[in-house]
Amino acid sequence: MGADARTTGGVELASSGLGEAGMAARIHQDRSRPFMTKADSPAQPGPIIIARHGEPDADRRARMDWRGYVDWWAAYDRAGLKPGQSAPDSLVEQAAMAKTLYSSTLPRAIETARAAVGDRPIEHDALFVEAPLPPPPLPLKLQARTWGVYARCSWWLGFSRDGESRAQAEVRAAAAAEKLVEASQDGAVALFAHGWFNRMLRPQLKAQGWTCVRDGGDGYWSWRRYELKR
Repeated sequence: MGADARTTGGVELASSGLGEAGMAARIHQDRSRPFMTKADSPAQPGPIIIARHGEPDADRRARMDWRGYVDWWAAYDRAGLKPGQSAPDSLVEQAAMAKTLYSSTLPRAIETARAAVGDRPIEHDALFVEAPLPPPPLPLKLQARTWGVYARCSWWLGFSRDGESRAQAEVRAAAAAEKLVEASQDGAVALFAHGWFNRMLRPQLKAQGWTCVRDGGDGYWSWRRYELKR
């Protein structure tokens, strides 16, 4: 991979048309109302709904060494949702009132969005893909879900192998938050993305005055609602 093609979650950031400088240029300087209603006014920015994808079709209990986890994660990013799932009614209701719909470019996020909004137009953007999980080279055989914990901790502390670093992902999260805020000027926005990257959006939105007024947790199909508090 060339120096200009950063990879995150198996997707090259270059595919979104953004290098690091391009993403930086896009950056500008609980539960009191759990659901959106038709009374929400377009006179001020609409709320931002951020959802996590449904359960992926992957075996998180499979055991492997760190090299095996590299392959497992690549397959995970190619996988869609486990069959037999449906979007929660609360998420369907929120998404129905959103004027703008986004998802990441990964299959699990795209399928989640489709389950929630049907055939409505959705913009798929690699800006919203999950932060990477490069496993540290430990001489162990562990379950995939355990490797995920080790990989996230080591990545957070600075280990990125040849992929997107934490600092680069934070720049991307700032650009992603800005995109959501800009879209909210036209009404409510819904994003279907990923557990960790959604967490990285929180401080970015908070810094711009947005408050989480409905916190649905971090499980599959969970969602949060943010509103601008002036």
